[in-house]
Amino acid sequence: MTVLCWLLLSTLMNVDDAALTFGFIPARLGGLVDNPGLVPAFLTPLTATIAHGGALHLLINMVMLVWCGTWVERGLGARALLILYGVGAYAAALAQWAVDPASVVPMIGASGAVSAVVGAFALSYGQPKRLVASPGINRALNALWLLVAWVALQLMTGWAAGMQGVLLATPAHVGGFLLGLVLQRPLLLWRYRGA
Repeated sequence: MTVLCWLLLSTLMNVDDAALTFGFIPARLGGLVDNPGLVPAFLTPLTATIAHGGALHLLINMVMLVWCGTWVERGLGARALLILYGVGAYAAALAQWAVDPASVVPMIGASGAVSAVVGAFALSYGQPKRLVASPGINRALNALWLLVAWVALQLMTGWAAGMQGVLLATPAHVGGFLLGLVLQRPLLLWRYRGA
């Protein structure tokens, strides 16, 4: 669906217009700028997932979504995958807003939503080390390690891109991933509640 929407958008408008129309603009959410358009501000975290900066941006997001999403769907179910993606889009937007609520730079792409799926994937299929006697503490330490590693990866990517981490929506990637870590266990328990 994301690919079809992007193809339609890319034939109807240029990237900048699509970003302004469908992208998440933190200042707009906070009411700091008025940008009435086709999409109400509260829906832009979702519509931002269909607007991408180009074919490579879309390809990377879709490869990650297909790879990790297939495994997450097998383990947690299709509904859980949709929940992770949708709520992940909002968590990503909220994280981006929290870092710079006055920003007028549109955030586009599915990376934040996909990061939520990647977080659930990492926690579902990663092997926690037995550091202490408590399985719960080991699980929490594993989640913390995954989060630290993801943040470091995002910061290194931003650094490699010339310190444009905010433009790369680094906070959104971290926010989505954190949500995936937080929701993985409840969604797993929800799926197997009757077992």
